[in-house]
Amino acid sequence: MDFSDELGPAPTGREQLAAELRRLRDLAGVSGRDLAQRVGISQSKVSRIEAGAVVPSLPEVTAWGKELGVPVETQKRLTALTEAAYNEVHPWHSALEEPGVLQEGAEEYESVATRILVFQPSVVPGLLQTAEYARRVITLFHRQYADNDLRAEVARRVHRQLALYDEKRHFEFLITESALRWRPGSTTLLLAQLDRIASLSTLGNVRIGLIPLDTTATTLTTHGFDIYEGDDGDQDTSVVAEMIHGEMRTGTAKHVQIYRSRWQLLRQMAIFDDEARKFLDSIASNLRTDTNQ
Repeated sequence: MDFSDELGPAPTGREQLAAELRRLRDLAGVSGRDLAQRVGISQSKVSRIEAGAVVPSLPEVTAWGKELGVPVETQKRLTALTEAAYNEVHPWHSALEEPGVLQEGAEEYESVATRILVFQPSVVPGLLQTAEYARRVITLFHRQYADNDLRAEVARRVHRQLALYDEKRHFEFLITESALRWRPGSTTLLLAQLDRIASLSTLGNVRIGLIPLDTTATTLTTHGFDIYEGDDGDQDTSVVAEMIHGEMRTGTAKHVQIYRSRWQLLRQMAIFDDEARKFLDSIASNLRTDTNQ
């Protein structure tokens, strides 16, 4: 007899980490508010971490244990739990069960990073999307949104883009020509999207590289991924990779290095600045010509 159904699914690495962090705080008799101040995060983030809604960074977990005075062996266990949580796959269906969770997860990653590198081979990255392009993309997740939920989801995605105007933070995007030409809607929608990309490429803290189809390949353009870098260098760097069934986040140094190496190879294929803007103009001109024929 299989007792797994009676016992329920085994806790995920994220849930195990959340339970352990909560247990240690309770044992120490420290309130969430006090611990938040000591660690340097918000009280709401402490609550989200302990609920398993957010995976804290390794420096945050280290500070958590230090402020609670845990022994060395316990700190090692926390480190192992954190690494396990970061290397899990988080299915899309879980994120889509509740409106807003999809954007909340992305915003959480972005809020703690000072440098963000985004590669997209199939769709314009969310941080660069117009509102209408975002609406079309979100509906393609095939979740049945109520009208208010869909509007809220789009608004949250657009709100995330305010980070682009923070001059203390730096963003770099690599986008394939295939992603630029992919149409989730009308030609007018796509023209507006191309114009949006060209406009954002003029921001001093934003670099947008485009990878033309006729460029000699230096590597494969497999799946999209984001590299999030913090103030502590490699210790505070993580990668989110997008797959059909879910996303995987990893902070393991050897895995991060694989994605850094792939990023550098992809970057060699890209064009930037005025050359990239001229390329966008040429795609837009082709679209207009095709529409008028």
